[in-house]
Amino acid sequence: MSRFQPLNFYQRSPSRPSGYALLPFRFEALDDDEVVLSNMVGEFALLKRDKLRALVNHELAADDVDYARLRARHMLREPGDEAPVELLALKTRTRMAHLAAFTNLHIFVVSLRCDHSCQYCQVSRQSEDKARFDMSRETADKALDLMFRSPNRALKLEFQGGEPLLNFELIRYVVEQAEQRNASQGRDLRKVITTTLSLATDEMLRYCRDHDIHLSSSLDGPEDLHNKNRPRPGRDSHARFVDGLARARAIIGRDAVAALMTTSAASLPRVRDIIDEYVRLEFDGIFLRHLSPYGFALKTKSYQAYDSERWLDFYKEGLAYILELNRAGVPFREYYASILLTKMLTVRDPNFVDLSNPSGAGISAIVFNYDGDVYASDEARMLKEMGDATFCLGNVHTSSYEDIFTNEALLGALEDSFTLSAPGCSDCAIEPWCGADPVFHHGMTGDMLGRKPESAFCRRQMGVAKHLLRLMRDDPSARELFEGWVGTC
Repeated sequence: MSRFQPLNFYQRSPSRPSGYALLPFRFEALDDDEVVLSNMVGEFALLKRDKLRALVNHELAADDVDYARLRARHMLREPGDEAPVELLALKTRTRMAHLAAFTNLHIFVVSLRCDHSCQYCQVSRQSEDKARFDMSRETADKALDLMFRSPNRALKLEFQGGEPLLNFELIRYVVEQAEQRNASQGRDLRKVITTTLSLATDEMLRYCRDHDIHLSSSLDGPEDLHNKNRPRPGRDSHARFVDGLARARAIIGRDAVAALMTTSAASLPRVRDIIDEYVRLEFDGIFLRHLSPYGFALKTKSYQAYDSERWLDFYKEGLAYILELNRAGVPFREYYASILLTKMLTVRDPNFVDLSNPSGAGISAIVFNYDGDVYASDEARMLKEMGDATFCLGNVHTSSYEDIFTNEALLGALEDSFTLSAPGCSDCAIEPWCGADPVFHHGMTGDMLGRKPESAFCRRQMGVAKHLLRLMRDDPSARELFEGWVGTC
């Protein structure tokens, strides 16, 4: 007796109607001939427009090549199918699982002082001699109290500025206090310093090595461009970075140092030069980051120097060059694409704060300012430096953990940022791979939800997502490379 039924047992007769039902999906034009369909967990399919019409009119033939694909991706189901609904529920729980852990990233702004004077600085830095802009030990202790109230079993402690190395003694104090507290709690405690590396001494680097502290630095491109974007006395910002990078890698380890670039107007015609500098310095990827509209970036009109379309051209040119490098045998990736591709090709959410649903403000990250004020995100702190305290949740000296995390400023932002129900987002096919940025939209329009047709945030996310879809459709080798980037963000 055969173990399996014959093949024709499993084949549906084309003449017999399938009686399929549609599962929730959204669709968006990809070009004049094709649309992209996505479901609530980010699975997607590309369809010709006539196929979409047939699908929604329940006229798609069961033997159509797209029928099985849409069924496998939970966009339709046949009578008696229970698995698609159960799998959608399971995948939704997987994507939202990080919400239960609550706040992971705790940012300590230990000083606003800085030795650089970047024209696009988003944090309204102060000159080096203004020590009143340093965090005190008393404030740090209160912030640590709140940090260890988080239910998350993994805590990330990040030091920011200004230039945090200008208050390195406080960094030592906070690190050792955190390690002492964690000795009895056994959490996964990780530590990062965001620094230009210009003031990093060997003693500081050895301390970072001994306490497993990683460094996140800044590199805007080759020497002339980096020095233009990030000026400092002596006009040696790039030389100091390269020297600091070499010493940090030698002392702490190659994988312990990362770099981030910011796109200024001067960067736009030079994306290949920027990428080449990252390759020359042996980084394995780059984040082609758009400038944010805060602090000196607005005061100096750096943010207004280019629009979303010009940045998208810059991004597409950069991504094309990165793919070219990969095909030539140079392994290198673009991290913004990695984040989106992880959302597109898996059910895992990388939990990147700027692309979280609901917003990562407070849930994924919290900021303790040098003066004890607590903010829902780093961008919220930047907004306060511009005179808007909407997203200030309290102060470590006067507010309890409950006061801060039940503050209406936070709860209201989270409610408005839930994209599955937000007008303009709930019917968008890009929504599963996107996120919400209530601080950005409030800062630009005075409305946390924002006006989606006019939103630069939406134009950037939609532009990049559609570009990735077209590349995967038109170039199988690009898709193969992209699959290797998944989960690397």
